Amino acid sequence: MTFSVQRWAGNEAPSPKALRQVLADEGYSVFEWTDAPGTTYEPHAHDDDQSHWIISGALQLTVEGETYILQAGDRDFLPAQTTHAAFVPGDKPVRYLIGSKK
Repeated sequence: MTFSVQRWAGNEAPSPKALRQVLADEGYSVFEWTDAPGTTYEPHAHDDDQSHWIISGALQLTVEGETYILQAGDRDFLPAQTTHAAFVPGDKPVRYLIGSKK
């Protein structure tokens, strides 16, 4: 797996239930998370592959010096040991699913 971002192509807001099912079908264990506006995660890495799938709000993700803004429906594919940082821009919380697998 290499880092990538998949942009939402749907015309309607994403269904959290449907997104959760896709992640589970891909072999991820899944949980939902919400961060308040202004939340910052300093550069760090995880021991497992992860995918963050945005339900609502926005998440700014910095990976290998590149910055990406993920909006509702967008997701990332983050391989294990990939150093990344995150920030919640704007004045709305971000709600997202986190898929994790070894």
